[in-house]
Amino acid sequence: MSSSLPELYRQAPFAEDCAPRRVLRLFSGKWTTMLLHTLHLLGGASRPGRLRRSVPGLSKKMMTQTLRELEQAGLVSRHVQQIMPPSVEYRLTSAGQIFIEPIEMLYTWAIDHTADLDALAAQQAAGATAQTAEAGKDP
Repeated sequence: MSSSLPELYRQAPFAEDCAPRRVLRLFSGKWTTMLLHTLHLLGGASRPGRLRRSVPGLSKKMMTQTLRELEQAGLVSRHVQQIMPPSVEYRLTSAGQIFIEPIEMLYTWAIDHTADLDALAAQQAAGATAQTAEAGKDP
């Protein structure tokens, strides 16, 4: 497999402000990519209730926290319509739309490697079970 990475990124150490570290920090939240991708699938905008229903397992608190982080990063904008009751909508910004392509590439890779991911999850579960059993033994 050949790498298209620039020579600078083919060996450690990596500077703290390098592009790979910055993008990993940007996407380090558990729900970040899922919310960005879901907004994309919903036409680039959504009200909070619809967005949350579209991502099973996402709590209201985590959705709000993640959307605030995405808003601070400039990837999502929050629009409030001054009607009664007020209506809120979240929209992908142009910067947020730029990140859809790599997110979809990552999701496609995950789908193509489901068996590998399943095997890894089984290994992790077996390791956790072994650690729990070892911790329960008397010294």
